[in-house]
Amino acid sequence: MDDTIRAWLDAINQKQFSNEDIQRSLRYAKDLEQGLAKLRTFSQGVSIFGSARLSERGKWCRLAEELGRQLAHNGHTVITGGGPSIMQAANKGAFEAGGKSIGLNIQLAHEQHINPYVTDSLEFRYFFARKVMLTMSSKVFVFFPGGFGTLDEFSEILLLVQEAKMPQMPLFLIGKSFWKPLDRFFSSKMQKLKTINARDRKLYRITDDITEVVDAANQIGHPSIYESVYDHGKTKFII
Repeated sequence: MDDTIRAWLDAINQKQFSNEDIQRSLRYAKDLEQGLAKLRTFSQGVSIFGSARLSERGKWCRLAEELGRQLAHNGHTVITGGGPSIMQAANKGAFEAGGKSIGLNIQLAHEQHINPYVTDSLEFRYFFARKVMLTMSSKVFVFFPGGFGTLDEFSEILLLVQEAKMPQMPLFLIGKSFWKPLDRFFSSKMQKLKTINARDRKLYRITDDITEVVDAANQIGHPSIYESVYDHGKTKFII
C-alpha cells in the first residue's frame, strides 16, 4: 500500500479528520477517478477552451466550428468543456465531420449544460478535477476569446509548462485582436519587472490561423489510445 494512502487511513482511524473532511475528500477522489477512467477510452487529442457566452453566429464560434471540423478530418479527438458557445461550436464541427467529440462538463448554477454535439461526455463537480482531465487528455491546447474561466485555464496550463510540471506542448491563443493586449501586458509589466522572462512568452503562440493548430497536431501524430505522455516514468511530470 502506498505510504500516502496508509497515512491517510491512519489519520482517519485516529479521528484526526472530521466526517465532513472525509466526505469531501471522497468527493474529490470520485471526480478524479471517473475522469481518469474516461481518459482511457480515447487517445490524447486537442483541447479547445473559450467563452460560454459568445454568439454562436459570431466569428469566433464559426472559427471554432471550422477548427473542430478540420481536426476531425485529420483524425484528431476534439475535447472541450462540453458547454455552449465556443465549446459547442468546436464539438459541432468535430461531430458533423464524424470525429471523436468529447465534452467534460462542470456543474454550474447558470449557463453550463452539455451541448448536443458530443460523442462522449462526463460531468464534474469540481473545477480542479475537470482541469486536470482537460489537461491530461490533450497534446495541443487552443484558447479562443473568453472570460475569467478561459484565462484561468490558460494561466494554469502555462504555469505548469513553465515550471516543467507537465510536458511542453503547443499552446495557441486564437485571435490576435483579443490576446495581443494581454501579451503586451506580460511584456510591458511582468517582463519589465522580471517576474517573467522573454523565454516564457515563447511558450504560447498568438494567431488568427487555425491551420497552425491542425499542422501542430499532425506533426505530433496519433498516439495509441493506451499511451499518454504523462505515463512515462523517467520524466519529472507530476500532473
